[in-house]
Amino acid sequence: MSIKRIARHLVQHHWRAQQIFPPAVLGRIEQAIKQGETTHSGQVRFVVEGALDGAPLFRNQPARERALDVFSHLRIWDTAHNNGVLIYLLLADRDVEIVADRGIHAKVGAEGWESICRAMETEFRSGQFERGVIDGIAAVSRELARHFPPQGLQSNELPDAPVVM
Repeated sequence: MSIKRIARHLVQHHWRAQQIFPPAVLGRIEQAIKQGETTHSGQVRFVVEGALDGAPLFRNQPARERALDVFSHLRIWDTAHNNGVLIYLLLADRDVEIVADRGIHAKVGAEGWESICRAMETEFRSGQFERGVIDGIAAVSRELARHFPPQGLQSNELPDAPVVM
């Protein structure tokens, strides 16, 4: 466990996520998810967590492992076609993780998701958080549209609103 990481998480607490993602930005992200979901039959969720605290922090939980926990907790795996996708941002670590259900992951693969994460992180390094998230949602939606095109009347199985933790 790194003292630097603990300090970063304690200093850059949840207020940072609310500062970078105020309600107006969250509204535009929600609209990007809604728009993207008109092009495919998948489900996309965006979660931003300012910092880890408590047990996850002191267990030195990596962002990937935390993203898997959030994916499970929000039941993103519970979609009819196994095509739910989580875009998870852990601000204190400046780390983006994409967790995809088995139906879409089998088609895109870890390298495809990693490419989208790295592009988003590049935008974040230049301070373009909103653009990075919206571009990431668009890239995920393109993959979903390629492999899971819209099918008749679609139901929205998961909420589109971003989650700030």
